[in-house]
Amino acid sequence: MRRTALGLGLAALTATASAAPLDAYRDRARVLVLSAPDAGDAQLKAQRAALGPVRDGVAERDLVVLEAVGSGAEARAMRAALGLPADSFRAVLVGKDGGAKLTAATPIPPQRLFATIDAMPMRRSEMRERR
Repeated sequence: MRRTALGLGLAALTATASAAPLDAYRDRARVLVLSAPDAGDAQLKAQRAALGPVRDGVAERDLVVLEAVGSGAEARAMRAALGLPADSFRAVLVGKDGGAKLTAATPIPPQRLFATIDAMPMRRSEMRERR
């Protein structure tokens, strides 16, 4: 599994694939999981490109981007945890509560991603506290 350099500290996930690979982020960060059969997947590249210019918005929303690419153990564990197919692209937004909030078979435009996050009660509370 590859971790894209966006969002929180981005320290490596645990070295072993666990039954709940997203548990380390629960209550700390929202996670955008990008799943693709291989690193050359056109939709994966498009999602990366869409997120590049909006790094500030990603960080502001406590969003970490993780990639489950290829057939390695960690990628398989991440896909299994989210019920994702191995043979096609998927993007899944996981909230701080650990629940999937948005799943798409095509890249998610940053505006839609941010609007979904900004509508979450926890995010609204964060925005009030930061004022």
